[in-house]
Amino acid sequence: MASLHVVAVTSSTAVRLFSYIFLRWIPGHLFVPIVFTSLVVYLSTLFLLLQGQSASNERVEKIPKTDSKRPSKSDGKEPRDSALKTLLTGLPSKRSPLWTWMTALINIILAILTLDFLIRSIVAYPSPDAAFSRIGYVSPTTANLLFREPDAAQLPVVVSYQETEPASQKWTQEGTVYKIDNSTDFTASVTLRNLKPSTPYRYSLSNNKTGTFVTAPRPGSPEANRLSFVTSSCLKPNFPYNILAHPLRVSGIEQMTEALGKLPALLKPAFMLFLGDFIYIDVPLRFGSSIDHYRSEYRRIYSSPSWAVTSEDGPAIDLPWIHTLDDHEIENDWSRGNKTAPYPAAADPFIHYHVNANPPIPEKPFAHPDNVTYFSFINGPASFFMLDTRTYRSEPTHKNSTILGSAQLQSLLAYLARPEPTGVRWKIISSSVPFTKNWHVGTTDTWGGFLDERRAVFEAMWKAEREQGVRIILLSGDRHEFAATRFPDPELGLSPDELRPNTAGLGIHEFSVGPLSMFYLPIRTYYQTDTEDVSVKYAPDGNSKFGLIDIADGFEEPGLDASSPSTVRSSVLTYSLYVDGEVVWKYRLSVPHDYDAAAGSRKSLHLPPGRVVGDKLVADGWDAVFNTAIGTAEMLGEKVAQKATKLYYEVLEKLRVEGRLD
Repeated sequence: MASLHVVAVTSSTAVRLFSYIFLRWIPGHLFVPIVFTSLVVYLSTLFLLLQGQSASNERVEKIPKTDSKRPSKSDGKEPRDSALKTLLTGLPSKRSPLWTWMTALINIILAILTLDFLIRSIVAYPSPDAAFSRIGYVSPTTANLLFREPDAAQLPVVVSYQETEPASQKWTQEGTVYKIDNSTDFTASVTLRNLKPSTPYRYSLSNNKTGTFVTAPRPGSPEANRLSFVTSSCLKPNFPYNILAHPLRVSGIEQMTEALGKLPALLKPAFMLFLGDFIYIDVPLRFGSSIDHYRSEYRRIYSSPSWAVTSEDGPAIDLPWIHTLDDHEIENDWSRGNKTAPYPAAADPFIHYHVNANPPIPEKPFAHPDNVTYFSFINGPASFFMLDTRTYRSEPTHKNSTILGSAQLQSLLAYLARPEPTGVRWKIISSSVPFTKNWHVGTTDTWGGFLDERRAVFEAMWKAEREQGVRIILLSGDRHEFAATRFPDPELGLSPDELRPNTAGLGIHEFSVGPLSMFYLPIRTYYQTDTEDVSVKYAPDGNSKFGLIDIADGFEEPGLDASSPSTVRSSVLTYSLYVDGEVVWKYRLSVPHDYDAAAGSRKSLHLPPGRVVGDKLVADGWDAVFNTAIGTAEMLGEKVAQKATKLYYEVLEKLRVEGRLD
């Protein structure tokens, strides 16, 4: 009987602990079978314990009342149970069946909530009738419009646009879409052309879909000196789980929309640069790998009521989004190329829903245009290169491992070597996974698993900064945490004090941020171990995080070799980190306007160091040591597992060779 008590307590605790972790902390696929298995074990054990109590009571009733050897309840030798004990442990109460069934009901409800989060959105919202429209990439004279319309009665769809001011202006008809079918999951894309730079527009479809956007500035114009945009990654509807919320609600989109609506007009973002994991096909569980399984995930996200949330700038769907691909849009830690299943099925909706509204491919893609999923464009003072770090990668940590593939690597190096047009002061490179190796769990899934290729790219970046009068910024996501890291050029010859952890300073800067709406990891796994990757700021907490990047002309202190402390006219980039809708940290970088003229003529010339201009983040408390210890243990466990796996395959290979020799 004592062993049954242990099983009951253990299984009841497992149901409660792992359902809480699954619903409020991390929706990992391992927790689902644990919760339901533990519930079955608990209910079975509870039934046996109740049977044992019933049999014991029958035996007691058969004992003569005159038997002086039988201890009475008043002897105090029988342990007394309580409602609190029953509710906390899950053990049956001998005195009150009500509390017994109440504690069982708690465990059953937790399992039902787990099941609800797991399948309600899939069962109740397959979303085959999802219809929406959105704007993707916007240039000074064009805008990419994407829409979905599964209702054949709405065809043909006429696409029109007009300037928002004056409102009485006539509509211009861009085109008519006569056919939309299942080959593209009923999506279509149209490019609005002959637009005016820096002008607000309204578009309208004949199926009653409408929206607004603003065109990019004309190169060389005064408006081209300024650009604001937002960046983030990773979103999952209704997480943390809320039984009262719509199962497709994305709270991070709503928080971001509200926060951006409070910004002054000059800071309104031109677009969202979303760095992967727009869907989570395998979280919590993968229900299939067909094209329709992947398509249904995109349809559900675009059916979220959060897109209709309105701020002063209009509904959330009016913010243009451009996208890169990451692993959960395919499979966790994907590294098996673009021919192996399930990649072809995963790529189908990514192309239809995202690539078709994305920016153009680079001038020199070094591959056939139909096989290119990396992009490049210029907006105002910044030039962008959007990397695809999933489609072309090979297995990490090998001698010739590649995260970009040969064609994309050549295209990136050509982009870095190419001087930018006058007025472009920033080269911004986005990657779905971080460049830094300061994350010590899952490092091989990042650029940390491709260090040779990373070094080649960094050398090209440092050279570009020295010779072209531009500054390079790296943006990434994936980790569900925020970290700012700088990578100093070895030719700078920085002192040990300038390379200390958690310091602002010189070097190429990376800002890695996520999730927009998903779980975060309270376990600390990011820290500096050498002077190649210098940590600037680490902020792991928060279910919703995004960065606002604002570039504008201003006055900043000159580089370290300046002869006087006076400020100089510069292009200034300010990175603002938002956590759960609030600004918590700001960092500033700059490029002097006369830097391009001086670059190359003075070998010692440096770009100004970065500096923190706002920090509301609370310093780590007593729990930081505990969280760091757990992170270190996890890192060591990962390394042991990797070594054990490597040894296992080495033994198998040795046995195979020996068997062949025999």
